[in-house]
Amino acid sequence: MTVRTRFAPSPTGLLHIGNARAALFNFLYARHHGGKFLLRIEDTDRERSTQHAVDVLFDGLAWMGITPDEEPVFQSTRQARHAEIAHHLLAQGLAYRCYCTQEELQQMREQAMAEGKPPRYNGYWRDRDPSEAPPGAPYTVRIRAPREGETVIQDLVQGDVRVANVEMDDMIILRADGTPVYQLAVVVDDHDMDITHVIRGDDHLTNSFRQAMIYRAMGWDLPKFAHLPLIHGPDGAKLSKRHGAQSVVEFRDMGYLPEALNNYLLRLGWGHGDAEILSRDEQIHLFDLDGVGRSPSRMDYAKLSHLNGVWLRQADDARLTDDVLQRLAGREGVTVDDTLRARILTLMPGLKERAKTLVELADSAAFLGRHVPLAFDAKAEKLLTDDARAMLGKLARDLAVLADFDAPAIDAALRHFAENHGHKLGQVAQPLRAAMTGGATSPGIDATLAALGRDEVMARLGAVAR
Repeated sequence: MTVRTRFAPSPTGLLHIGNARAALFNFLYARHHGGKFLLRIEDTDRERSTQHAVDVLFDGLAWMGITPDEEPVFQSTRQARHAEIAHHLLAQGLAYRCYCTQEELQQMREQAMAEGKPPRYNGYWRDRDPSEAPPGAPYTVRIRAPREGETVIQDLVQGDVRVANVEMDDMIILRADGTPVYQLAVVVDDHDMDITHVIRGDDHLTNSFRQAMIYRAMGWDLPKFAHLPLIHGPDGAKLSKRHGAQSVVEFRDMGYLPEALNNYLLRLGWGHGDAEILSRDEQIHLFDLDGVGRSPSRMDYAKLSHLNGVWLRQADDARLTDDVLQRLAGREGVTVDDTLRARILTLMPGLKERAKTLVELADSAAFLGRHVPLAFDAKAEKLLTDDARAMLGKLARDLAVLADFDAPAIDAALRHFAENHGHKLGQVAQPLRAAMTGGATSPGIDATLAALGRDEVMARLGAVAR
């Protein structure tokens, strides 16, 4: 058997973090077993499905490096096939026409609730002759649910899950307007796409029991099911806006790397010993469903930020520089050009040591694209006392005559200046850093000055020196 998994989102909103994890698990499971990962867009809700949402889905998956092995399938293009199966079941007596009006269905629900029963269809047309219906009356098609025994789902995460068949009603598979319902469309598409494993959130577990009716009525083999526990907020409640970012786009905009988000989502509900930082190749090698836990996971934004910092420090400097430049483009007071790119690239090894997100990285690099006179924050103002400004004036004269304006030469000059004037190195470096950056933090001061270049350093010192 060739493993074939699928990710089947509805394009009615952003790519939620829970769906992104399901996509990742499907992708890794298929890759681990040498199989295929497929993408199906379940866009049958034409009122809520939008092209923008489809584009966001594709964009988010591409950013995460989750790519399907075949062309995406759009469910809306397959409605004729879905209806064909409904009519086949009808012809075989495994489904039937239901002529109940909305008012009659509402009365059934109200009566059931009054009797303390679940509010569902009572099978009124299950065994009646369609000739009893008014001529030309609209009808839905309902499947004949089994009424005895139980349905068992042998779930690869949850274990065996059972429901008594008496608890399931004769669900609609074809609406009165002839369009198929979700439950039918999913089964037909999964069968036709040869899906062997359905890996999705455990909020779909009840759907699996209903979908199993269609598989068995058609005589089709059921796929293997694996229902993943949901992701909760840090407080244990359902993840919501109040907890912070929820969609892949939000995490990207906040400056997280795809490697970090993938790594974090993998470890959110799956484990392999003490393995924590895992590359994509390592993930594929290690991932299997026996490592998925049964309990809901809690989103830990602090842990994600820490993990992102780890991946930032491992990332290619040129790649990070390009991302920072994009984030700085249009920022007031920052000139984005080749000079800025060269400065950031030179300082990137030091800049990324302190940052946990690309936003922080861009903020820390912004001073490299500013021009005199710089704006100073409160910490910088405190450092730039009159005595400090006078000292910087003397230092400027020493730096101006350096033969080589590189980090080693600058470091030697700063140490020589501090020793000659009775200062500790920090007493020189901190005011100098404030004059160069407008703040109190930067990579090593020698590397910072070298990246700015002699002319810019002289200009910035000239703007503050006494």
